[in-house]
Amino acid sequence: MRSTRAVTALVMGAVLVGVAPAAAATTAQGCDTGALKKSLDALVRAGDTPGILATVSSPACGRVSLSSGVADLGTKRKLRGDERVRIGSVTKSFTATVVLQLVAEGKIDLDQPLTRYLPDQNVTVRDLLRHTSGLGDYTASDEIDALRDRYKHFEPEELFAIGLRMPRSDRPWNYSSTNYALLAMIVKEATGHDIGAEITRRIIKPLKLTRTWWPGDNPRIPGRHAHGYVYDEGRRYDTTRWNMSYGGAAGALVSTPADLNRYWAALLTGKLLPPAQLKAMRATVPADPARMWPGANAGLGLYETKLKHCAGTWVGHGGGANGYRTIAASSPDGRRQVTLAINRHPSEITPQLLDLADATLCALR
Repeated sequence: MRSTRAVTALVMGAVLVGVAPAAAATTAQGCDTGALKKSLDALVRAGDTPGILATVSSPACGRVSLSSGVADLGTKRKLRGDERVRIGSVTKSFTATVVLQLVAEGKIDLDQPLTRYLPDQNVTVRDLLRHTSGLGDYTASDEIDALRDRYKHFEPEELFAIGLRMPRSDRPWNYSSTNYALLAMIVKEATGHDIGAEITRRIIKPLKLTRTWWPGDNPRIPGRHAHGYVYDEGRRYDTTRWNMSYGGAAGALVSTPADLNRYWAALLTGKLLPPAQLKAMRATVPADPARMWPGANAGLGLYETKLKHCAGTWVGHGGGANGYRTIAASSPDGRRQVTLAINRHPSEITPQLLDLADATLCALR
């Protein structure tokens, strides 16, 4: 495995729903996931990923979790629908929710320039949340070495400082995890607690997301989980164990597709934010399709994208970290969700995952 900036970046950063016998969790009459299961199987057979998880949620389906492939290439243990994975940048949505709760409580100002941290720049919390600050991305820095720093503890202040030493972007939108390192610092100043504690107290526990976990410095994933694999220059590396303080507020969380569906349903139906803050979160600007995906529009810790397989849009976030790739998508009203997760990164099939999530949402009832 190369200990280079390229590897460091790797570890951070049209099928209709057709009930498969392998379906786990709740099923309901009128929900047929057979075609979705066939799509998962096809991706595994093609060698695109060791395993893949999918959970769909809707009024007709209830909640159905599916899986294909293996959780561990060493033991060949079959993947189950409720396996934990690292969700990477989907963590940013949780962080943004906490920040907007603090905005609603009057503890954070969404539009006050952050002159204390960035004295010569007119950057606000809103800019940090939607990646319009222009700050360089610490995950692209040569100061962090993938091999050397795999088990190293990083404070948000250290990650922010590294990001400040990166070149600023002059583009109107520039994806940067440095934004979320600074948000972690702001949350701690406002509450006295680190972002992991606030995510746990404000989101994980109230929603009873029993399979979602803030890892802190623990490099292991507890309980049943999928191993993560990084593929680099024709070689495969098991990267399951990792100190995710490197990801922090931008990418540290461990979760399951089912828990992510519950999170997005709660968020978009107003269970986590007052109407004014949810409206602010949903207000978007165009994202760079070269960094995200075509048609993605960035809100505050989420993206909204026009559906291709039916009318309307989907709301959610993607994440890639340490051998995992996750796509979490919901209808804007919070009634239908699909989350897909694979245990491979980088993933050349991300466009296929996005298309499958799109088509699945369109077929759900």
